[in-house]
Amino acid sequence: MKTLAPAKAILLSLTCVATAFAGYAIAAPKAGGPFQSVLADPVRPPEDVARDADRKPAALLAFAGVHAGMTIVELAPGGGYFTRILTGAVGPKGHVYAIAGRPSPALQALAAKRPNLSVVQASPGTIPVPGQVDLVWTTQNYHDFKNARLPSGGDAAQAYNAAAFRVLKPGDIYFIEDHETAPGAGASQTSTLHRIEDVVVKREVEAAGFRLAGESNALRNPADPHTARVTDPVIRGKTDQFILKFRKPK
Repeated sequence: MKTLAPAKAILLSLTCVATAFAGYAIAAPKAGGPFQSVLADPVRPPEDVARDADRKPAALLAFAGVHAGMTIVELAPGGGYFTRILTGAVGPKGHVYAIAGRPSPALQALAAKRPNLSVVQASPGTIPVPGQVDLVWTTQNYHDFKNARLPSGGDAAQAYNAAAFRVLKPGDIYFIEDHETAPGAGASQTSTLHRIEDVVVKREVEAAGFRLAGESNALRNPADPHTARVTDPVIRGKTDQFILKFRKPK
């Protein structure tokens, strides 16, 4: 396991089932299959397993195209819910770089057990990893990236988009999942309800050079009125969520 402090990380060299619709794919939710052993890994605590019914990790990994041997960047991994799954899915020949401003103790403890995990402490909007990667992944974080203002005057979301474009190999995927807000609300509720409209994410990521490659309805919930904070007990774990994947052109 390697834990990279900001100064050291910056010194690393940076090289830089589906149905066709409107030029991209709408994927049907998928579950099970090759990820069952990963989800059954004893490294996953009971509280993680209890969240699987709501978060549908097997469907998300299948949609993103995660497989053994991949090199993945995970932005804002939090306590490591998906980090545990991703490190298991890529296996010993793959690698996961968990990019965090302030790595949690749980994430550090996981890195001590997983040689294929590097915890990288980095400034908002930066992805300081060596070489190029196969997938950039972030879940329930894009709205928070909009809340982080940079010295340049922009926000971290657009900086992450540009950084993801630089570190991804041509043809590979930038995966984003987040809480949907009401139509027309745009990015106005990122710091209050912690929601963002999917059209904003699509517009900003495509402006960075990506092309929308698909979206999944696996976490959609039409019963969500989009008016409650995502942590409100009436909707927590059941929010309407969009799942998008963007491809860096070859």
